[in-house]
Amino acid sequence: MSLVDVSGVSSTLFILGVIFLLLIFGLLSFGILRMFQQKFRVGWFCFGGAIVSFSVFMFILNKWYI
Repeated sequence: MSLVDVSGVSSTLFILGVIFLLLIFGLLSFGILRMFQQKFRVGWFCFGGAIVSFSVFMFILNKWYI
């Protein structure tokens, strides 16, 4: 294993990535929890929200950072 140099990553990109990762995986986890609780409608909305959040994240990355 070697060290990875992350000095080229801007602070705004790092914060944006952290926020969206917490949002996406939080919605996925909440959706799975709701599915186990037999609340399928809310679970599917959470999965849809995670997909929309991922799409918005990819759009922002392609628009401003790549």
